[in-house]
Amino acid sequence: MTEDRPPYPPFTRETALRKVQAAEDGWNTRDPHRVASAYTPDSVWRNRDTFVQGREEIVAFLTGKWEREQDYALRKNLWAFEGNRIAVRFQYEWHDQAGQWWRSYGNELWEFDEHGLMSRREASINDVAIPESERRIRGPRPAEEHGVEFPLQ
Repeated sequence: MTEDRPPYPPFTRETALRKVQAAEDGWNTRDPHRVASAYTPDSVWRNRDTFVQGREEIVAFLTGKWEREQDYALRKNLWAFEGNRIAVRFQYEWHDQAGQWWRSYGNELWEFDEHGLMSRREASINDVAIPESERRIRGPRPAEEHGVEFPLQ
C-alpha cells in the first residue's frame, strides 16, 4: 500500500507554499507520530548535529525534542524550490524547564519522493535566549497569516 501526501513534485510556487504550510501546521501539533507520517519510512535527517533515519527514530527524536522544548511554536517560510526540492527558513520559540525562553532560527533543505513524502531533511539551527516580553510566536499561525513573511529578528 502506497502512502500519498499531496501536493506532489515537481512543485510550483503554489504547491511549494502549500507544502511548507502543511509542514508548519504538522510540527505545531507537537505530535511525533503525526509529523513522522509525512516522511518516507526510510527518511534520513540531519538536525543540527544529530543524524536520524526512519520513522521510528524520527518519533523518538521528536518526543525528546518536545519534552525539552516546551510550549514550542513554529513559523516556516518558503525560501526556494525546484523539482522535488524545497528550501525553507524558519523560527520557533520555546522555553526550557528553567523557564528561559529561546528563539531558534534555522534553514531546512527538503527532498520529496513521487508520493509527496519527505525522503530527506537537513536542518541547521541556532538558538538565541530571549526575554519572555520579546516573544512573537504564540501558538499555531492563524489562517489569515498563512504565507506572511516574518522578520529576521
